[in-house]
Amino acid sequence: MQEEQKEVETEIIPNTEELLKQAELAVQEHRDAWLRARAEADNVRKRAQADIANAHKYAIENFSTELLAVKDSLETALSIESASIESLRDGVDLTLKQLNSVFSKFHIEEVNPAGEKFDPHQHQAISAIESDAAPNTVVQVLQKGYRLNDRVIRPALVIVSKSA
Repeated sequence: MQEEQKEVETEIIPNTEELLKQAELAVQEHRDAWLRARAEADNVRKRAQADIANAHKYAIENFSTELLAVKDSLETALSIESASIESLRDGVDLTLKQLNSVFSKFHIEEVNPAGEKFDPHQHQAISAIESDAAPNTVVQVLQKGYRLNDRVIRPALVIVSKSA
């Protein structure tokens, strides 16, 4: 009867060598899966870095392409030898319209704050003069400012009023 019990126990309890082999296979499978996942994560990271680098490198490509037409117009105006003042003025006016169109397309807005309250976030005061206007009012714009998508890329250079 003891022999029958030993046979039953050996059938129920798997061989430790068999268990070890199964565990080693499972470990190897998990290790391989982990290595593949790690390699894939590295590849994704490298692709993302390359995409970001290209985005920085070519960010102004569309803007640059649009400006080429403006440059062509200016070169054409300069190549005309016997142009009258009126024709040059018309050409410059058309070129300015082209440039304004490019600015509009790329959300570049002009800041011309004449008569507005001085805002140090958008204006740079060069001096202050006595004026009938309320204190800290822009009385003269020396150079227009510009915003790109609501961010100031160049503040307007202004003269503001001061109290008398």
